[in-house]
Amino acid sequence: MVKNSMLYKEFLAEREEILKHKWIESEKAGYDIGFERALLDWIVKHRASWREKRREGRGS
Repeated sequence: MVKNSMLYKEFLAEREEILKHKWIESEKAGYDIGFERALLDWIVKHRASWREKRREGRGS
C-alpha cells in the first residue's frame, strides 16, 4: 500500500535527485560530501524549482 502512494513516489523521486546532486557535488569537490550536506545544499538551491517542474508536468 505504501509503495503505491503518491507521497512515497514523490519521496523516492526527491531522494533520487538528492543522490544525483551528491554525486555531482562530490565529483566537483574531489571527495564524498556526504548525504546531509548534499541534502541541505539541494534543498536550498534546487528543491523549489524541482517541485515546480514536477507540478507542471502533472498539469496541476
